[in-house]
Amino acid sequence: MAHLVLTVAGSDRAGLVQALADVIAAHGGNWERSELAELAGTFAGVVLVEVPDAQRAALTGALGDLAGLLTVTEYPGVETSAVAPAEHVTFTVLGNDRPGIVRDITHALVGRGLTIDRLTSRTTATPMAGGELFEATVTAHAAAGADIAAAVAELEQLAAEIQVDLTVA
Repeated sequence: MAHLVLTVAGSDRAGLVQALADVIAAHGGNWERSELAELAGTFAGVVLVEVPDAQRAALTGALGDLAGLLTVTEYPGVETSAVAPAEHVTFTVLGNDRPGIVRDITHALVGRGLTIDRLTSRTTATPMAGGELFEATVTAHAAAGADIAAAVAELEQLAAEIQVDLTVA
């Protein structure tokens, strides 16, 4: 069995997930995990699929046939049992929106040897304050030898500098 990571994107409309699921199922594939969302009129996401080795090429060809609906890019997946366990940290950032928040957070993480596993973010209008509120939740893991405590300390210092609230779980 082969694991494939599919990235998908297309103009949002009804039936996109169904069309993708139909193609995967028609080739003996199993839809294992996904993150899908509509952003500014575009439907986009990532899907982890397991497919029989003998059906991989046919699935790839059939995914190309979705070109009028979705653009699908295929990447080889790594079996999760082959991934070494790591120490994780999850935190939330909340504050007035401004350019560069994600850049600043990622610099702090990468500089301390952490890799982002998941980042979700959104902005929300704050009518009473007349601006936008930025909120992000980040889960990261530490590479061998990385110091999570030092990374958290750097994030706390950054939060004070850019005036956002940081909550570490």
